[in-house]
Amino acid sequence: MVTPEQSTIPARRVCALAGSCHPGPLVVVTALTAALAVTAGQEPGRCLLTTGAVLTGQLSIGWCNDAYDARRDSATGRRGKPVADGAIGAREVWTAACAALALCVPLSFACGWAAGAAHLTAVAAAWAYDLRLKATRWSWAPYALAFAALPAFVTLGLPGRPWPAWWVLAAGALLGVGAHLGNVLPDIRGDLATGVRGWPQRLGPGRVRLLLPVPLVTASALLALGPAGPPGARQLAALAGAGLIAVAGTVLGRRRERAAFAAAVAVAALDVALLLSGGGLGTGAS
Repeated sequence: MVTPEQSTIPARRVCALAGSCHPGPLVVVTALTAALAVTAGQEPGRCLLTTGAVLTGQLSIGWCNDAYDARRDSATGRRGKPVADGAIGAREVWTAACAALALCVPLSFACGWAAGAAHLTAVAAAWAYDLRLKATRWSWAPYALAFAALPAFVTLGLPGRPWPAWWVLAAGALLGVGAHLGNVLPDIRGDLATGVRGWPQRLGPGRVRLLLPVPLVTASALLALGPAGPPGARQLAALAGAGLIAVAGTVLGRRRERAAFAAAVAVAALDVALLLSGGGLGTGAS
């Protein structure tokens, strides 16, 4: 007879596995991809394939990160990390990461060879970040590459395999750099204590706080001014709002570091809105 306590063990492991996949970024990136696919005009079946490929890729990236960083997370006392907390074993999470990656490959290529290559390049960059580049001065590069590859993955899955406009790719790369700075900012001191010396850690919290809005606002400018024709009122309002929020975050961040991070998230949200309102992602000739 299975006792109630025994029956909850698998459920706890499932919850721990779900918690170790970095659910916040997973949901945001997957939802953004689905929205981009719809905006770009992909057919419903292709939208599902595109979204499924990104979902499995993000699962593999998150699980790889949590399993690889378990010892470092334990050393710095980071809470809410299931592997570091002992809620699930690193081997189980590594197995899940490899299984998700194995699913990601055929799903990506089902969207087309060019699209699949673009997406798997992004996934490979993220794994390289987790396993090595995070602790080097090149830590920003995988983020820039992966975020630029996301709209390319979507448009290359369309008939004719068009590339996004250059300003979409550039804005994606800048959003990636901003995401890297914002993601690392709260953990810089703990990272330095465990020997992680990526680009933001070398700059230090003060410089990162000042630099954080720069790539995000630059992305706002590209997304607002890049499309052909004069920008509309909404684009100009979003660009002005991004600038004001960035300035406010920089000023308030001197006393409260979280204010700088919150401002960066708000600017990034405006950038995503600008990207989605661009319809078609500025695609041109194939």
